[in-house]
Amino acid sequence: MSPQASGQLRVGLAQVNPTVGALESNADLIFEYAQKASAAGAHLLVLPEMVLTGYPVEDLANRSSFRRASRKAITELAGRLAVCGELVCVVGYLDESASRRPQNAVAVIHRGKIVATYIKHHLPNYGVFDEFRNFVPGDKSLVFRLHGIDVGVAICEDIWREQGPVAELATRRVGLVIVPNGSPFERNKDDVRAALVRRRAREIDAPVLYVNMTGGQDDLVFDGDSIAVAANGVTIARAPQFEDGLMIVDVEAKYQSSSPDVIISEARVPSYPKIEHGAASRLDTEAEIWQALVVGLRDYVKKNAFPSVLLGLSGGIDSAVTAAIAADAVGAKRVFGIALPSRYSSEHSIGDAAESARRIGLNFRVVEIQPMVDSFLNSLNLTGLAEENLQARVRGTTLMGLSNQEGHLVLATGNKSELAVGYSTLYGDAVGGYAPIKDLLKSEVWALARWRNKVATSRGEQQPIPVNSIIKEPSAELRPDQKDSDSLPSYDLLDQLLTIYIENDGGLQGLLSAGFDSELATRVIQMVDRAEYKRRQYPPGPKISRRAFGKDRRLPITSGWRERAGLQ
Repeated sequence: MSPQASGQLRVGLAQVNPTVGALESNADLIFEYAQKASAAGAHLLVLPEMVLTGYPVEDLANRSSFRRASRKAITELAGRLAVCGELVCVVGYLDESASRRPQNAVAVIHRGKIVATYIKHHLPNYGVFDEFRNFVPGDKSLVFRLHGIDVGVAICEDIWREQGPVAELATRRVGLVIVPNGSPFERNKDDVRAALVRRRAREIDAPVLYVNMTGGQDDLVFDGDSIAVAANGVTIARAPQFEDGLMIVDVEAKYQSSSPDVIISEARVPSYPKIEHGAASRLDTEAEIWQALVVGLRDYVKKNAFPSVLLGLSGGIDSAVTAAIAADAVGAKRVFGIALPSRYSSEHSIGDAAESARRIGLNFRVVEIQPMVDSFLNSLNLTGLAEENLQARVRGTTLMGLSNQEGHLVLATGNKSELAVGYSTLYGDAVGGYAPIKDLLKSEVWALARWRNKVATSRGEQQPIPVNSIIKEPSAELRPDQKDSDSLPSYDLLDQLLTIYIENDGGLQGLLSAGFDSELATRVIQMVDRAEYKRRQYPPGPKISRRAFGKDRRLPITSGWRERAGLQ
C-alpha cells in the first residue's frame, strides 16, 4: 500500500474538570472517561494537560512528595486502565527529571502499562504557562504508531511556537497530531485558538485534535472548546464551551513511512461507518463572559467545600450583578445577602437591595450599622474621609463576622474600574474570599446586567437585576448626596482610558495619541499606579481579560517612575 494511503481512527477527546492536588478523584475521573471511550469504540482517548494532578499546580511542582505521588498515581492508573482492552489513553501528569526538576508530561497507556512518555524538559514555577516560555533546547516530539498511523504529541503551548516539537512533527510526516491542553479562558481567545489549530493542521498536513480542560481553579477558568480539524484545515467537530463531556471523533489519517518512537500496533483498522460530527454553537461575548464568571465561582465554592456565599447588597449595580452570578453558580438558596445601611443610605438603596433579593430568591436580612459606627466615632473622633471609610470598614467587619459565625464565603463586589483607580476601602468593601467581577470594567458590568435580564425574559423568567440598580447613578453613599462622579471621571470615559492604559499597555503617550486631555490622562495614570498596594490585597476572582490584575499585570508598589509624554 502507498505510504500516502489513509485509514480511519476513532478518537475520544475528554473535556473534563480536574481538581488540583486531588490525585485519587482525578484518577477516578480519568478512569470513568476511559470506560466511556472504550464503550464508544474509540481506539485512542486524549485527556487534558496535567489532568491527573490538576492544573496549574504552581508551587506544588517544587515538592518532591507531590512529584513522587504523581508518578505513583500514573503507574497505578495505568494498571486500572487494563480493563479498557486495546484503548490507548494519553494522560497528562507531573513528572520529574533525573536531577529532580519538575516536568510537564503525558503518559501513553496501553494494556495496563505506560508504553511511552512525552516530557517537556522544563516546568517553570509560575501559575500559567506563557506562550513560548516553556521551550528549551532538548524538547523533542513524541510519535507513536497506532493501527499503522503515526500519532504525534504536543503539549499546550507547543502548538503556538513556530519552532520546537510541532515543527519537528511536520518533518516527521505524522498522520495525526494530538494536543492536550490546560488553556485558560480569555475574551475572544476561542477564535484565536481555532484559527491556530486550523493553520497548524494545514502546515503539518495532518488532522490536529486539540483537547482542553474545563472548570475553575482559583482565578483561572478553563472553557473546554475542544476542536478536531482535518488536514485541510476544515473543522471536523467542536465541543461546547464550559461543559464537561466526551467528544468522539472519526478521523481520516495518512499512513506513513517515517520511524515512530514507539510502535503500539501495526494492524490497520478495517473501514467502518463514521459517526456524524457537529460543531457546538459559539456563545456570544456576554454569554461566554457570564458563564466564565459562574463557573469560576461555582468551582471555587465547590472545590473548597464552602456551604454557601454571603455578600453585602447595597442596591447598586455591582452587588446586584454579583448576587445574580452567585445564584446561577450555586443556587439562590445558598446565597445570603445583607443590607448594611448607615445614616447616609437612601431609601431606594435599601429597597433596591430587597428587590434584588426578592427577584433572585436569595436569603436576605438587614443589619443597621449606624450604632456600630457611632461607637467607633465616640471613641476615635474621626472626621472627613476617615469617617467615610469607617462605614465601609464596619460593613466589612460585619460581613466577615457573619462569615465566621455561619460558615459563608464572603464575596467582594468591586469591579475592575474601581480596583484600577483605588476606589475602594481596604478592610471595608475590599474584604472577602472571592471577587466574581474584579476583572470586569464598570461598563461591562452594566452590559452584563442588561444581557442577563434579556436572557431571563427570553426564558419567560423574572429579570434578576432590578432596573433601578442599572439606571441609577453609582454612589458609595458614605456622605450626603455622594456620587462616584465626585471623585472619578464618568465610567464610560474612565473605561476608555483604562482599556488603553491597562489592556493595551498604552502609557501616557498612548492616551494622548487617542485624543484624551493631558491633565485627565495624567491624573488617571497616577491613580492607577498608586493603587497597586490595594490591588495586591484584594481577593482572587476569575480572569476573563488578557490583562487581569494580579495574574497578568503587576506594578512595583514602591516606584519613582512617572509616565511622560513622548515616551512610547
